Amino acid sequence: MAGNTNGKRRGSAKAHAMHRAVSYLSGARGGIALIGMTDAARLSDPQMALDALPAGCALVWRAYDAGTTAANLRRLTARARAKNCLLLIAGEPKLSRRLGAGGLHLPERMLGRPYRNGYAAVTAAAHSEAAIRAAARAGAVAVLISPVFPTASHPGTAMLGVVRFAKLARLARTLGMTPYALGGITTSEHIQRLAGTGAAGVAGTGFLQT
Repeated sequence: MAGNTNGKRRGSAKAHAMHRAVSYLSGARGGIALIGMTDAARLSDPQMALDALPAGCALVWRAYDAGTTAANLRRLTARARAKNCLLLIAGEPKLSRRLGAGGLHLPERMLGRPYRNGYAAVTAAAHSEAAIRAAARAGAVAVLISPVFPTASHPGTAMLGVVRFAKLARLARTLGMTPYALGGITTSEHIQRLAGTGAAGVAGTGFLQT
């Protein structure tokens, strides 16, 4: 997924460390390598999440009707652009298109129709081969494949593991989408385990928290 990596060095130390580590992934040359995500329970404030990210990254605001007013979105979009970050609004296609936000993020439940026109970028969540194929049909340019490792957001959910993730990442690339690893990726050691899987980067919430 393309992005502008220029900008002032800002963001949390943990996110910067993750950004440095993810640049060594085989598929992370150029474009956006780190995607932060808000979480209703752990990090609901999109401004705090954006401030924690280094320049040239992306943020998925998973508000789902909680605070995605036009005024809030305009303010956050302006701050993201000033930081050379891509802002993706989750589950709000009409609002995202009307206000010209950076892009749209589709939860898996919204992959039943195409979203190709009117968005700077479309990303999608996927947990299976069927979901990845649906994401391609929906017009996604990148897919966040999860959960790769055990995750605090969904405790008890069966993880994919590295081998299964690599298989799904290859499928995503075959279908013309950029694959990102999501779920339980909070340290550079997690990123090292993804080497050779074809991941273009990682996404998550944990590395945005202090």
